[in-house]
Amino acid sequence: MNFHGKDIKIFAANANQRVARQISECLGLPMGKSEVSTFSDGEISMSLFESVRGSDCFIVQSTCEPVNNNLMELLIMIDAMKRASAARITAVMPYFGYARQDRKAKARDPISAKLCADLITTAGADRVLTMDLHAPQIQGFFNIPVDHLLGVPMLSSFLKERIGDETSDYVVVSPDLGSVTRARNFAARIGCPLAIVDKRRQKANVCEVMNIIGDVKGKKVILVDDMIDTAGTLCNAASAIIEKGGASEVTACATHAVLSGPAIERIKTSTIKEVILLDTIPLPPEKQLPNITVLPVAPLFAEAIERIYEDKPVSPMFV
Repeated sequence: MNFHGKDIKIFAANANQRVARQISECLGLPMGKSEVSTFSDGEISMSLFESVRGSDCFIVQSTCEPVNNNLMELLIMIDAMKRASAARITAVMPYFGYARQDRKAKARDPISAKLCADLITTAGADRVLTMDLHAPQIQGFFNIPVDHLLGVPMLSSFLKERIGDETSDYVVVSPDLGSVTRARNFAARIGCPLAIVDKRRQKANVCEVMNIIGDVKGKKVILVDDMIDTAGTLCNAASAIIEKGGASEVTACATHAVLSGPAIERIKTSTIKEVILLDTIPLPPEKQLPNITVLPVAPLFAEAIERIYEDKPVSPMFV
C-alpha cells in the first residue's frame, strides 16, 4: 500500500480474529495490539496496548452469536479509540446482527436494527463497512457513511469457474420472493436462467413451500440467499426443487453462515449436494460438514479498507 498522511491500524475484538489477521496480511500490516476480555461478573474489559492518536483505525467485528456480547465488545472498543484520540474509526462488520429486525412487523414491535445503528454512531464510529445487509435500506439507519459490500460477486465467480461453458445445465433459484433481486444478479453474472420458490411462512422459523415459478426439470440448481439461519427455508426449497420441480441436484450459496438451532442436522439430512458460504461468521469445528465449502472474505475487505484509507471510491468493486 501507499500510505499517506495518518497511519492505518487494524484491530479486532473476539468475533472475527482470524479474518482480521487475514485482512492485515493482505494489507501487509501488523495487527493492532489490544485485548478484549470479560470480568468475572460478565462485564467486558478492553485494553489498547499502543497509541492510536491521529490514526485511521479499523475495528473488525461481526455481531454474530453471542450477538449481544459481540455488539458490546464493538461499542466499547469504539469508545476506547475515540477517547484515545483516533483520527477516524471505521467499524468493519462482515455480519451485521439484528439486521432482520428492520421494520415493525406488527404493533408495538421495536426496530432493533435502527437502535444498533444509533448505538454504533453514538459510541463514536465515523463510518461502517459491512457486507450483505439483510435489508439494504438499513444503510439509511446510520447518520454516518456506510460502505455495503456484496457477497454475490465472490460466490458467482467461484461457481462460474466451476461451471465453465456448461451454463445451459444450470438454473439459479431464489428460495423466496425477498431474495429475487440477489438471485437475478447472480444468474446474470454466470449466464444462467432464473427460477423462484414461492414460500408461505406460517410463523417464525417455520415455512411451507407452495410451488416453483420457472423450469428446473433435469437441471442443476443453484440456490442463492443472503444467510442460512435455521436452514428451514433452504432445505424445504431444495426438497421442493427436486421432488416437485424434478431438478437433478441442488447447490446452495449464502453469504452469512448463521447456522443456528437445527441448521446443521437439517443440512446433513437434506437433498443439498453442497453448501458454499463466506466466512463473515466463524464456523466452529462442530458445524464443519464435508459438503460445506467456505470462501474467505478477507481479500475483499482488505481492498475496501485500502480504498477507504486512500479516499478512493469503493463502487468499482461491485462491477
